[in-house]
Amino acid sequence: MAADVRPAAAPQESPANGTGRRALGARRRPSTSRIIIVAALTLAALYFLIPAYWLAVAATKSLGGLYGSFGLWFSEPQLWANLTALFTHDGGVFLRWSANTLLYAGVGSVVATLLAASTGYVLAKFEFRGRDTVFNVVLAGVLLPGTALALPSFMLFTELGLSNTVWAILLPSMVSPFGVYLCRIYAAAAVPDALIEAARVDGAGEIRIFATIALRIMTPALVTVLLFQFVSIWNNFFLPLVMLSDDRLYPITLGLVTLNSISERVPETVGLVVTGSFVAVVPLAVMMIVLQRFWRTGLTEGGVKS
Repeated sequence: MAADVRPAAAPQESPANGTGRRALGARRRPSTSRIIIVAALTLAALYFLIPAYWLAVAATKSLGGLYGSFGLWFSEPQLWANLTALFTHDGGVFLRWSANTLLYAGVGSVVATLLAASTGYVLAKFEFRGRDTVFNVVLAGVLLPGTALALPSFMLFTELGLSNTVWAILLPSMVSPFGVYLCRIYAAAAVPDALIEAARVDGAGEIRIFATIALRIMTPALVTVLLFQFVSIWNNFFLPLVMLSDDRLYPITLGLVTLNSISERVPETVGLVVTGSFVAVVPLAVMMIVLQRFWRTGLTEGGVKS
């Protein structure tokens, strides 16, 4: 009797296995929308980073290399010589501009942060008549551009006899409507009412509660406000242009524009302007790198209601 030999049936794929493999393949293949988003972000990053890279490369070149070599690559680097020429130009005027900028940005941002923290805390945790009106006025201040307020501020400071002084830059820099808004939102979400009531029961005053409890909890928001205000004051150009006429009080931004204005008559100043621009960017880059984890936390946590 002949043996009944049948060919082995091919293993059939179950619907579950097929679905799993298709899902795995879908996960491995990036979607079209993801590719578009990554490409758009890459182009945006290049758009912002290429000028910074060009500035870093140009700051190392001589005046001849600046005009006669490829802009995105090094040519006979002489960064130290450029820095020496910058800091010794006109009796070290760039150092004075740097000190002025550090004074304006440092003092202005610290005071603005403290004022914003106290105002935002009060608006978030105290009930009083007109609270919403005050907050709406603060929001209106966020929407107003600084250039629109420069001329009225100049007329006011002229009447007070404070134009062309350090106070003409410091006092406007100590006000941050965006800081008040952010601190108010963050304090409402992050500072527990129960903790404040417990401190009051223990006999702590309002100032002590704010200084020892609220400020510590609001640290991410405070660092965010400090960083944003510091960068804003450091890069401010129009307010010093309107307020100041004494070049000894100029910040870096206005000083570099002054140097650039004479570049047609004195071509050597072009290299000073490029190197000075690079030096002016370095502190901001360092602050952003060091404090980025704080300001990212401040921006995200403040918008979540606990």
